[in-house]
Amino acid sequence: MADQELDERKIKILHAIIRNYLETGEPVGSRTISKYTDLNLSSATIRNEMADLEEMGYILQPHTSAGRIPSDKGYRLYVDTMMEEKDREIEELKELMIEREEKVDRMLKSVAKVLATNTNYATMVSAPAIRTNKIKFIQLSRMNEGQILAVVVVEGNVIKNNVIDSDGSIDDETLLKLNLLLNTNLCGKALEEISLAMITAMKQQAGIHSEMVGNVIDAIADSIKSEEDLQIYTSGTNNIFKYPELADSRKASDLINTFEEKQMLTELVNDTLAGEEGSGIQVYIGDETPVQSMKDCSVVTATYELGEGMRGTIGIIGPKRMDYEKVVGTLKSITHRLDELYKKK
Repeated sequence: MADQELDERKIKILHAIIRNYLETGEPVGSRTISKYTDLNLSSATIRNEMADLEEMGYILQPHTSAGRIPSDKGYRLYVDTMMEEKDREIEELKELMIEREEKVDRMLKSVAKVLATNTNYATMVSAPAIRTNKIKFIQLSRMNEGQILAVVVVEGNVIKNNVIDSDGSIDDETLLKLNLLLNTNLCGKALEEISLAMITAMKQQAGIHSEMVGNVIDAIADSIKSEEDLQIYTSGTNNIFKYPELADSRKASDLINTFEEKQMLTELVNDTLAGEEGSGIQVYIGDETPVQSMKDCSVVTATYELGEGMRGTIGIIGPKRMDYEKVVGTLKSITHRLDELYKKK
């Protein structure tokens, strides 16, 4: 088959021709390709390769130009190759994320338990959550005649899948152009950086498919804004009974319910991540805590980071007469260890 005759050099040249043509809409010449690729080939060598690609049916030469444009066969190879690469990349990301989540889950449960044992207080650790939402890349692919799958990867390698209805008129070339348009304009940007002017310009570039651009951006916004349930690990709840001022049946019951239900702990996590620009040790004494059932306690929290905007909170809850020096030292030590663990990955 002709496909088997395509070596790496020909494939790179073909891809360069297609990418350049998608961007400009103009036939592509050998001089353009010599500047466009990292192959360091002469224009003469590229001309020979382009002649081979034309003979094999991957590119065409319009009568009015010395340049070449992709054929349907060329587009098909490009689409299949690109989709394979992106599918493989997304699958690898999913596998890595599952593996990392399992490891992080075990590690944070262990951290909560060790802290409770070492301090004799109650402890909580929130799983890392994305605090920034910069887009890493977008992949549009056809699911069926009337639906497009938009896969969005944001910082922290979090993958969001969105199904978008289409009128069925989007062919492979248009899908490529939309992928190129969206990635060129949106990669590296946070949601709040996507302005109305930027969206308008992208819609104009998309022409008759401007509605699709709007739908993709809406889907990105919805998936990024949707807050997933915050995972919080707790340990040492029974340590509360060791301190008479907290062991009163009503106070103890309220505190234990807070640790079991966990919704109110989310307030503490959000408050910690928002304060001090989300870094350092914070100490809440009595009424300073955002959690009503902890008004008779002291709460010391620290923020840890696992890179790429993934941050979580570690908290130690005890009586107001807690050993602050020991607690602060322990938290500094554990957050430093978590930081070092991440850097080793």
